[in-house]
Amino acid sequence: MGSDVKQARRFKQCVWGLAALALSASVAAQSADPRPWQLNMGRGVTATSQHAYEAHMLALWICVAIGALVFGAMAVAMFRFRKSRGVTAATFTHNTTAEIIWTVVPILILVAMAVPATRKLIQMYDTRDSQMTVKVTGAQWMWHYEYMGEDVTLTSRLDRGSDRLRQNRATTRAELDAHGHYLLDVDNVLVLPTDTKIRFVITADDVIHSWWVPAFGWKQDAIPGLVNEAWTEILEPGVYRGQCAELCGKDHAFMPIVVRAVPPAEFDAWLAAEKARNAPAEPLPAAPAPVPAPAADDATAQSPSAPAAPAAG
Repeated sequence: MGSDVKQARRFKQCVWGLAALALSASVAAQSADPRPWQLNMGRGVTATSQHAYEAHMLALWICVAIGALVFGAMAVAMFRFRKSRGVTAATFTHNTTAEIIWTVVPILILVAMAVPATRKLIQMYDTRDSQMTVKVTGAQWMWHYEYMGEDVTLTSRLDRGSDRLRQNRATTRAELDAHGHYLLDVDNVLVLPTDTKIRFVITADDVIHSWWVPAFGWKQDAIPGLVNEAWTEILEPGVYRGQCAELCGKDHAFMPIVVRAVPPAEFDAWLAAEKARNAPAEPLPAAPAPVPAPAADDATAQSPSAPAAPAAG
């Protein structure tokens, strides 16, 4: 009898431990920027990422409920109806009602999950009514960005600090920690406005790359000779980091992505400053041509006749 109580207590502790783990995972998911040892996907800062998070959490809790039901039934059967307690095994072979229930219920659950997921998936690829377009071109091992129609371009590479640390064999852990975002910083960040539907056209110059910022809720392959599309609408200002998500060569791990989302007014000011900085310098006005000096014969002809000298008396 004592062993039964201990086993039941252990089972309850296991269930509570799993519940606490799932709860901690949902709390950790509130961060839009991934953290070390994060247990769950992030909620993100776009409608797309939040829809994906909600679908994920719905599926997670459905699985938790089904798992608790199944393993709970197994635990009850193993502890309460075991042979050592003198229980005689049942001899029935099937139960039509139960079989209908466990066939129909999963179908209904899957349909209930598939319909909204399909609707959101279609919306993810609808780039119509976008307010601006950014061209993203992957290259070994950098990103080229072009603000279409604005005559503003920039190239984004791994920042010099990270590059220096990664190539120095004597680099210490303290130096990496002091850097802050080792291998996740760039020299030129992609600046985007919030509350704006932004269309991305994505391609590559050499091999296949993949542009991925987890907080945006999607990634898109960059393929040479092919243009893929995606869109986003960032809901919160901030700095969001990503990486190339397709193996593209020896420096694949050193192709970070950094996006700085700012309010539209601040973005307009930044864009105007970039246009002014990149504009070609206006040529100086030409100096007036010098007036040529008159020739000697012309000067003599044009000068008045000198008065005659008086005659001597």
